[in-house]
Amino acid sequence: MDTVQRFAGQVAIVTGAASGIGRQIAQRLAREGARVALWDVNAELLEAARQASQSEAISRSLDVSSEQEVAGGFDEVVSHWGRLDVLVHAAGIVGPTNTNAIDYAVSDFRRVVDINLTGSFLTAKHALRHMVPGKYGRIVLFASVAGKEGNPGMAGYSASKAGVIGLVKALGKEYATSAVTVNGIAPGVIATPMNQGTDPKMLEYMVAKIPMQRVGTTDEAAALACWICSKEASFSTGFVFDLSGGRVTY
Repeated sequence: MDTVQRFAGQVAIVTGAASGIGRQIAQRLAREGARVALWDVNAELLEAARQASQSEAISRSLDVSSEQEVAGGFDEVVSHWGRLDVLVHAAGIVGPTNTNAIDYAVSDFRRVVDINLTGSFLTAKHALRHMVPGKYGRIVLFASVAGKEGNPGMAGYSASKAGVIGLVKALGKEYATSAVTVNGIAPGVIATPMNQGTDPKMLEYMVAKIPMQRVGTTDEAAALACWICSKEASFSTGFVFDLSGGRVTY
């Protein structure tokens, strides 16, 4: 099913590509013909992901909350391949879980917001810088159902992902006539290494809210992301797609 070459001749950047959802998306984009730049802060896992991509791929270890590093990364990719068609920003952290706001350190809150929200803004900003002149592009930012509903004990994560939802809506409308679409995905609980550090009680709370009574898979996330990134998704922008097993339907 995913052997079609929807991304032949295209160049894609995937953040958070060392593991989980980001790695699965990068691999699928590559299988469908894209040349993929894999970004992540974890250099060791990133190199393993690059080798596993089985295609022409480059990798770069960077901090998505640093504008200097992000801007340099985009310039490197465009210099290397001469174009940029797709950005999937899947990098993110959960931060403290099962932690009341009174006990939630401001430093932790800022770190979560810096990576999840500021990182989304910076990667989108510099993707647009290259895509708009080329009159084509697909940007997908990962939000979360926590940004829609709020997860108790996860103030930083919930607030940062709500910000990503607002960012998607604003940028989608701002660039609606540019042939660059900006959309988001709001996953529920997906089986990824990131969730391994989540407090078991919090994980149980989240899974209990899923009508399908199961967690999602990275394959399911990649399938949705790659459709949004394709030319087929030409009339959707500023929208946040649900991927929650029925937990959120608005």
